Amino acid sequence: MVTKNTSILLVEDTVALARTYEAYLKKGAYDVVHVETGAEGMAGVSENPPEIVLLDLVLPDMDGLEILKYISEKEIPSAVIVITANASLNTAIDAMRLGAMDFLVKPFSADRLIVTIENVIERQHLSKIVNTYRNDIDRREYAGFIGASLPMQGVYRIIDSAAGSKATVFITGESGTGKEVCAEAIHNKSQRKSGPFVAINCGAIPKDLMESEIFGHVKGAFTGAVADRDGAATKAKGGTLFLDEICEMDMSLQTKLLRFIQTGTFQKVGGSKTEEADIRFVCATNKDPMVEVAEGRFREDLFYRLHVIPIAMPPLRDRDHDVLSIAENLLMTYVDEEKKSFNGFSDGVRGVLAAYQWPGNVRQLQNVIRNMVVLNDGEEITENMLPAPLDEFVGKANPITFTEDSQYKYGSSASPAVASVKKSESESIEAPSIPLGEDDIRPLDETEREIIEHAINICDGNVPKAAAHLGISASTIYRKRQAWEEKQKKMA
Repeated sequence: MVTKNTSILLVEDTVALARTYEAYLKKGAYDVVHVETGAEGMAGVSENPPEIVLLDLVLPDMDGLEILKYISEKEIPSAVIVITANASLNTAIDAMRLGAMDFLVKPFSADRLIVTIENVIERQHLSKIVNTYRNDIDRREYAGFIGASLPMQGVYRIIDSAAGSKATVFITGESGTGKEVCAEAIHNKSQRKSGPFVAINCGAIPKDLMESEIFGHVKGAFTGAVADRDGAATKAKGGTLFLDEICEMDMSLQTKLLRFIQTGTFQKVGGSKTEEADIRFVCATNKDPMVEVAEGRFREDLFYRLHVIPIAMPPLRDRDHDVLSIAENLLMTYVDEEKKSFNGFSDGVRGVLAAYQWPGNVRQLQNVIRNMVVLNDGEEITENMLPAPLDEFVGKANPITFTEDSQYKYGSSASPAVASVKKSESESIEAPSIPLGEDDIRPLDETEREIIEHAINICDGNVPKAAAHLGISASTIYRKRQAWEEKQKKMA
């Protein structure tokens, strides 16, 4: 069977650098086409879209971001890797937010280029698998998670696709969003599920002890080392090592971790024997890893090794009615533990739970539900049992009724997506009017913007929810909003 080489379009105006990059890629399974101008690059992605675009941001005839925006707006199926100098690193980060899959800072080695390209190819492959299963039945529970919202369905599909691979997984998300649950789900659905799952919180262990926690130590290695001790690297052999809050790791230890990931070998603290360990790495952080790399707190080469399959855990406020499903489950769990008689929430309490923004996410929700169960008695959780700060929402949030088909309904209106939502006591949001005559017709982009902003307002600022009702992706809305802001700045 003949395997097709990966097609790469190299957009680089410095010929000497282009020849160097081509030499780097010469031995790999790549078909490289080089162009020197932005116009040629634009034509290349339009006429014969490559699988990967290596895009220099500084071109003689245009800003490389224009090509990136074109690829994104036209939904051209090419993955973009941005090439930039150190001085324009912030621009590279902006490019990632516009849709670029990775970036390379000049100068870079052949290994760095190959690793980056292979990571992108792996992610494209997984993305195709995910798209193949988009019509799967939506799941309300999955591998320790509870929730049927669109953002969580996306997380479930990525876990399904990534579990069978040995590729490293990088999980991001706010505290309390379930990053460790995600890591365990990846392990339990993989072929390593019979092996150990070892978790280390890099932010909870003093940096002087972290190396010993990961690699172990030999007797006498330091004061208090009275015996040989195995570290997580030894304990996780044949399984998965989960490094939580990876961005808190000390820079000197990051170097040793990188070597361990690259070679699969390590030495215990104070020891001279080299040991091997077959381990699948999963890491997580509640910080923006791109910012940590840009500001020099996280090694760029380690980032490239770890950030192969990214998973972004959505905050609870962006998960629609998942908060109510999780709350119902937690209530039954705590009622059983505390031997109480509660059997549900009042409609008013459901409204408050849905309206609150949950800065502490699921962990905060757990604390709130347990607080109400422990401190109160009765058959139903009512509004007077709500602790601070949720008690401030009593009387302000619309009540939510739970129906037999496990659907939630706001008040007496049909749906929050089609109801008239009040912004204040005297102001309400009106739906865009339909043109009645020729003079009423307005430009399509104005009408489109009004419809999108109207949907976002109805959904209380929840962009993923608005996107779901409009039948488009949330990234499309974010991209359009950015274009509107740029247009407004130019007109100002």
